[in-house]
Amino acid sequence: MNIKKILNNNVVVTTTKLNQEIVVMGKGLAFQKKIGETIDASRIEKTFVLENHEISQKLSILLKDTSELYVNISSKIFDYAQSELSSKLDEYLYVALTDHLSFAISRHKQGIYLKNVLLWEIRKYYKQEFQIALKSLDIIESDTGIRLGEDEAASIALHLVNSQLFSEDMASAVRVTEIVNDILNIVKYHFRMELDESSVNHERFLTHLRFSAIRFIRKEKETKRNDPFLYKQVKKKYSTAFQCSQKIMVYLENTYGWVISNEEITYLTLHIHRIINRYTN
Repeated sequence: MNIKKILNNNVVVTTTKLNQEIVVMGKGLAFQKKIGETIDASRIEKTFVLENHEISQKLSILLKDTSELYVNISSKIFDYAQSELSSKLDEYLYVALTDHLSFAISRHKQGIYLKNVLLWEIRKYYKQEFQIALKSLDIIESDTGIRLGEDEAASIALHLVNSQLFSEDMASAVRVTEIVNDILNIVKYHFRMELDESSVNHERFLTHLRFSAIRFIRKEKETKRNDPFLYKQVKKKYSTAFQCSQKIMVYLENTYGWVISNEEITYLTLHIHRIINRYTN
């Protein structure tokens, strides 16, 4: 392998036989080396084969000013998370986690602790990602001796959610969480009851809300499958749940400018009816 770019003594950019750009790490890998010279493959400890050239460039830039320790930790978290999650994680997670961990640990050393205002929602709505993030705290502690708190676990979990859905746009993941929380609160307050979060119907409702919100944020057009008869039947048969879906409709339009279709109202009504009646199909 010939050196294409030297990021520091331990990290270089090179290419494979297929001319694919990769980032390789190893202790003293580039010590007293110059661009164009070969590197000792036996000294390579970690290889990042990134299909997206732009992401590879961002990781390269980040590593110029960031310890490769954080890349190693991010890689371990990435691999563990991918083994637990069914959805494919976006490669940008390497960059996002490396950058986040660098600042999080730096803040911790300075005695600066930031509260994650979405901790409760993330722990509640993204249970699997949050459990993975808690395990990630163990990985971080093992490699750095520093124990970060649950607020940081929530941030890591949000990165995992973001990686599965939105690539680099973390703001979208935050908005999805806010929309889901808003709608569930409307349902709870409308019926003045706590929802059974362990039920299958609650999980189905959450899934529906998340992907509806994702389509809205991505500005994806709904597939037109409008069924006026079904809409009228649902409105008549499940009038109480329908009233709640109308509140959600007004709220989404006033707050987010999101005008939902009759089809979406039909689905909302059906989901709401199921969760308030506590039965499963």
